[in-house]
Amino acid sequence: MRPTHALPLIPLVLALASCDSSKPTTVAPATAAAQEVPAAPAVPVPAPPDLKLSVVRINSTQQSWNPGQPWEKNPPNQRRALAAIVSPQRVLTTAELVADSTYLEFESPDGTHFAQAKVIAVDYEANLALLGPVSEKEGNVLFDKTVPLEITEPPKIGTTLDILQIEDNGLALQTPGSLQSIDVASNFLPGHSFLTYMVKASMQSAASSYSLPVLSEGKLAGVLISYDSKDQICDVASTDIITRFVKETADGDYAGFPSIGISVARTEDTSFRQWLKIPDDKGGLYINTVRKGGAAEIAGVKKGDVLLAVDGKPIDRRGYYQHPVYGNLFWGHLVRGEKATGDTITLSLLRDGQPLDIKATLTREEEESKLVPGYTFGKAPNFLVKGGLVFQELTRPLLESFGENWETRAPLNFLDALENPEKFEGKVDRIIFLSGSIPTPATVGYESLRNLIVKKVNGKEVKNMKGLIAAFESNLGERHSIEFEEENFTVYLDDTVSSAVDKQLLQRGLTKLSRAE
Repeated sequence: MRPTHALPLIPLVLALASCDSSKPTTVAPATAAAQEVPAAPAVPVPAPPDLKLSVVRINSTQQSWNPGQPWEKNPPNQRRALAAIVSPQRVLTTAELVADSTYLEFESPDGTHFAQAKVIAVDYEANLALLGPVSEKEGNVLFDKTVPLEITEPPKIGTTLDILQIEDNGLALQTPGSLQSIDVASNFLPGHSFLTYMVKASMQSAASSYSLPVLSEGKLAGVLISYDSKDQICDVASTDIITRFVKETADGDYAGFPSIGISVARTEDTSFRQWLKIPDDKGGLYINTVRKGGAAEIAGVKKGDVLLAVDGKPIDRRGYYQHPVYGNLFWGHLVRGEKATGDTITLSLLRDGQPLDIKATLTREEEESKLVPGYTFGKAPNFLVKGGLVFQELTRPLLESFGENWETRAPLNFLDALENPEKFEGKVDRIIFLSGSIPTPATVGYESLRNLIVKKVNGKEVKNMKGLIAAFESNLGERHSIEFEEENFTVYLDDTVSSAVDKQLLQRGLTKLSRAE
């Protein structure tokens, strides 16, 4: 039996080990999609002065919610970046810079003008955000005489790209770097991969360097996402992705990058291929999961089908296809990089050894629709404190708060819900669980209870946090029964005692007892 990892108690309530939200994302080097081009690192050189007319600094104050004490926030932190102006009074930066932001501000490169900024559109999965000024008056002053950058054509392997920086003294620097490889990689949120450039450049520390514009002959080629100082490799959001993002946000109604709603496995094993009846001259990916309600399921794709091609582009046994500019790329770019939500694609399948073409209309999978949301930026966590028992909704950020090795440290029942959401389809909207208990007169004997998934309260099925709160309110003045998924385990809570405890907790400093939004 795997040991249970207890979470430390702090004053008032049980707390989860928190992640360092201020640490920039580090991207592991991705497998190169094309042969790397060696290049000697170049030193920064003065940039053309007119480039300062096409960029602004962004100052961001961010404050995330505390996963262990969901009624309060973590201490705030500040980040600073340099960003490109891509259209009149519109600035492109990373979503990571604006995630959980409480205040955003534009600053002119010379530090003489400021304007409060707001998010026009954000895509956390693609790690891109478009900002604009809150005040038209402030915006007119700050953006006066600025010149938006034109987005370049997609560069090829070996192209020299320039990373733009501006020091505190106003000196503009650009560091030449060689585009060494291109791949479809995850650069912010795990499981969401987009076309990314790997650029070899010898960066130096300078002001506004959390995120930077990347140029090609004076035009915008991408946005720097992270930098590995040891290997001198910059990860850059590609021209293709920023072009589509800026285009999709132009009408003010951003739909987001689409998804097809399947998970796949390689077909390299000879016996596996024979069982699937895949001809030797074909590649293909085995479809092992079809998401309920996704584009693929609606179109008629089934688990066990083999994906041979997308829009006529053959996919090999490892999941790669030939891109006309970039060479070998992972097949996901055909959906998330080259198409928009609402577009139709043709899936060439093999079903029981027979070829089959299916047209699918691409949709956006909203995070709110998932059983266990992968991210919750800008959204306060739902919770309930009842008599000292603390109930929460399961999310990936909460799982990650179990520590660096959360994939093995987090409770097995939580990991099972994350990896196999189909077990709960039609039963619940969210996983509601007991995260711990505050020692109170109402929780005597329950101090060790934690990480238990709630099934019923007072005989009522619990589908979400609103349902949990309603179930408790339906039995005021009586004894509450709480049933858990684990071995049909049930505990009881006296309403009179727990209600008195709730009042005491508020008097002791708990800001609120519940949230269900």
